[in-house]
Amino acid sequence: MKRIFMIALCILCGRLCFSQHAGDYTELTDTKPHDEASVWNKIPALPQIGWGSTDIRYAKLNVPELSKMTAFKTKAWRGERINAQAVIWTKNALTDVKITVSDLVAGSSVILASEIHPSFVRYVMTDELNKDGKGACGQRPDKSAWDSSLVADVLYKPELKEIKACTAQPVWITARIPQDVSPGVYKGMVAVSGKGFEELKLNLEITVLNRVLPLPKEWSFHLDLWQNPYSAARYHEVPLWSDAHFDAMRPVMKILADAGQKVITATIMHKPWNGQTEDHFDSMVSKVKQLNGSWEYDYTVFDRWVEFMMSMGIDEQINCYTLIPWALRFDYFDQATNRTRFLEAKPGDAAYEDYWSSFLRDFSSHLRRKGWFERTAITMDERSPEAMKEAIKVIRAADPDFKISFAGNYHGEIESDLYDLCIAYGQQFPEEVKTAREKAGKISTVYTCCSEARPNTFTFSPPAEATWLGWHAAAGHYDGYLRWAYNSWTIDPLRDSRFRTWAAGDCYLVYPYGYSSIRMERLIEGIQDYEKIHILRKEFTDKKATGKLKKLDTVLSPFAAGKNIWIRNATDDVNAARKALNTF
Repeated sequence: MKRIFMIALCILCGRLCFSQHAGDYTELTDTKPHDEASVWNKIPALPQIGWGSTDIRYAKLNVPELSKMTAFKTKAWRGERINAQAVIWTKNALTDVKITVSDLVAGSSVILASEIHPSFVRYVMTDELNKDGKGACGQRPDKSAWDSSLVADVLYKPELKEIKACTAQPVWITARIPQDVSPGVYKGMVAVSGKGFEELKLNLEITVLNRVLPLPKEWSFHLDLWQNPYSAARYHEVPLWSDAHFDAMRPVMKILADAGQKVITATIMHKPWNGQTEDHFDSMVSKVKQLNGSWEYDYTVFDRWVEFMMSMGIDEQINCYTLIPWALRFDYFDQATNRTRFLEAKPGDAAYEDYWSSFLRDFSSHLRRKGWFERTAITMDERSPEAMKEAIKVIRAADPDFKISFAGNYHGEIESDLYDLCIAYGQQFPEEVKTAREKAGKISTVYTCCSEARPNTFTFSPPAEATWLGWHAAAGHYDGYLRWAYNSWTIDPLRDSRFRTWAAGDCYLVYPYGYSSIRMERLIEGIQDYEKIHILRKEFTDKKATGKLKKLDTVLSPFAAGKNIWIRNATDDVNAARKALNTF
């Protein structure tokens, strides 16, 4: 009854009711073998703390093995955000635990504590690759058939009601370096307090270099993580497209904007991917076949979604899916029968052309009125070149100036028609094609999905693999990276990242309420590294500094595409390359 009342209250208020569920929650039980009480009894009675590594997902029920670092030390450009991880471990329960940070000071210069964001790392259930270890695609209806474990990933709040006895509790620190701060060595403190124990302290030291990273909005990296607004409405139990729905999405999309996202994911038909996620995508445009046989279109939802995303700072491109769905069934409301109907037709059929030509002509006019036409692309993914050719004919006939986007295998016969072309990981653009696309101002990116065992961003993937992706994009001279799911949440995403198809974490990179993840923060590290490389390449080219260009290419070489790309160790390669990058 209480639940029904709260939903009704949300509908009446229309705003902010999602926050009712944003409090603490209980993680699932880890059934994997772990340190026994005899091991925990060997540690001191008082809680312990130490600096760890952002490359490690520390086990919740094991005494952590840490280095003896007395201070975390790193280097950063002005405008960069950097990550660090510490671990608390205790054999006695702790309550009302809180992380605080001090200002970072270098002489008379200060990085305010408000620029440093601490989070407790929460645990989520994950699983594994397919049994052959070669990928993670396919049905997984029986969770018990897959090796599951609890892993650290959710970047939660800086407060916890309790840290249970005989547990390790990671702490994640993200420091944002202001663009206008003076170079220097900045020192400060991270402190953890709670009931019944003395404050635990760690030293933090950041050497700010005399180079500047632009604001995320200005990054050249073309980031395209597909958003799912329908997932947010279901999870937060709010009416679709209500004010409360947009309020619930705001902190989630803020993370995306701060990562430099360029693309708005919009859907112009019902179930473009046949309902592959927990929450299927619907059409943001209603199509009505009137009694006289003419068509009428309503763009209210589409416009509100695009305007919302633009208000978040994501406004460079609108990718509209799709003219070639997985199931070739196209929705419309038929006034003659007063019901929703579906047209079944394939690219090349007269009925297909009639359905889409009418819409695309009207859509073109609407986009031009809104001032959005130049930034909009009609987008398809993983379809055959034959089907693509037929769809391209329809698009060009409706408006020859429409941009077209495609993600999938490289097909030379359609490449010239594609403004935004994203190819599957492991493939390469022919060098002359990539050069020509760059000169024409076209976008050329790379993507990963469930097919890749490594590199990937599953909840069990080594964290450095997310960073590795940015380096791979730089080494391959791609314009950026695409991944199909930013927030297509599972039923219980904060506790269980497993899904009925694909490996755990494949469906989303961040969590409800604006909780980021280890995976997302490490991905952003790689994007920042890409941006640094882009800046350095231009500087060295302009100055004809061939020696420095050659050195930079050497640093990038482990990340280039090739047959044996994963013989090397991703974590070691990333750490060595990031260290070298800060020496330029």
